[in-house]
Amino acid sequence: MILAAGKGTRMGSLTEKQPKALVRFNGKPMIENLIVKLKNSGYNCLLINIHHFGEQIIDFVKENNNFGIDITFSDERNELLDTGGAVLKAASFFQGTEPVLIHNVDIWTDLDLKVFAQWFQKSNAVAGLVVKERRSSRKLLFDSRMQLTGWKNSKTGEIKISGNNRTGTKEYAYSGIWMCRPEFIPLIPYTGCFSIIDAWLAIAKKHKISGYADKNSRWFDLGSPEKLKNANRLIAED
Repeated sequence: MILAAGKGTRMGSLTEKQPKALVRFNGKPMIENLIVKLKNSGYNCLLINIHHFGEQIIDFVKENNNFGIDITFSDERNELLDTGGAVLKAASFFQGTEPVLIHNVDIWTDLDLKVFAQWFQKSNAVAGLVVKERRSSRKLLFDSRMQLTGWKNSKTGEIKISGNNRTGTKEYAYSGIWMCRPEFIPLIPYTGCFSIIDAWLAIAKKHKISGYADKNSRWFDLGSPEKLKNANRLIAED
């Protein structure tokens, strides 16, 4: 599942007439880069949620013949549901026996998604979150076994605790990529518009949600003009 429904307000003029998913990075629209990577990683069935200029994303995918794979859409043009509500609205996509990868459209990384999927299959967790040690005011908290125990915002001082075990708490920034098993969806205790982080914290009180520490890959947040410009510069230097 590609999360592409954001309004892209941080992008300024770049999203006045188009969705963030179609803003170009490294010469191509963000969503094209991601679809091609997912296809090359073995994913042949994608769901994309849409909101801001959503019809442009639909048209772009159709113009490219669905990139030769099965692509459908979850339409949020009438109501933006945030990262958690988007997953819940798409509950039927998560049915079956296979886990589902969820990837933010404005994240670029050379992380090997096959390796991440293999790790998740062996984890016995209901959800696995890709995290990194990087600068961020918001961090996920994990115990010594990399089980999710909480969340904190260093700017506001807000802390949300999920588990009881805070021994050896490690702090990591979320990377915008995660996987879950079909049984994760019925565990979600919220409805409507909500953050997936709140769902993780609630579910982690009784179920295993694990962190996958990504230590070696390059990773870029493409969500603002400044970050996009910097990422394009670094990629061009390679």
